[in-house]
Amino acid sequence: MKNFLIFILVTRCLFSCSEKEKKTNKTTDWSKQHSISYNQEINEREAIQIALFLDHHQEYKMTETETGLRYMIYKDSIGNITPKNGQHVFISLTIKLLDGTECYSTKGDDFEEFSIDKSDEESGLNEAVKLLSVGDKAKLILPSHLAHGLLGDLDKIPPQSILLIDVQLIKIK
Repeated sequence: MKNFLIFILVTRCLFSCSEKEKKTNKTTDWSKQHSISYNQEINEREAIQIALFLDHHQEYKMTETETGLRYMIYKDSIGNITPKNGQHVFISLTIKLLDGTECYSTKGDDFEEFSIDKSDEESGLNEAVKLLSVGDKAKLILPSHLAHGLLGDLDKIPPQSILLIDVQLIKIK
């Protein structure tokens, strides 16, 4: 009887160990199409927020670019030289959220400086500065995809924030 029990235990162990593991095919519910739809939804929502903002601020006569940047040059200088890719620029700016909350501002002679399209500056700011001549002042509205995107700047600009920027091109180097 003892040998019979050992035989059963050994046999059971052998067969239980030899069973093939069930493969689980984990499929994710997220796809490229979901990402596209999500981004389109964000863009549509932000377009509505910007339209509402502009309805309440009719003094802003904005031009919209293909990327979604809105800009208005309110002080047009006499010059016609605009910065090109790679050139170093000095700007004065104030960055606010659409609700008026100020995030950043240069003060006095404390200018922001960067190289056009070769810096960590917001892509919308790079695009806008290339439309300015030295001395020009402009108001910009940057949707989040042209500003700090889904995460914000992890400091003063929250995730998915639309930015209102007042900028002046001081110098091109």
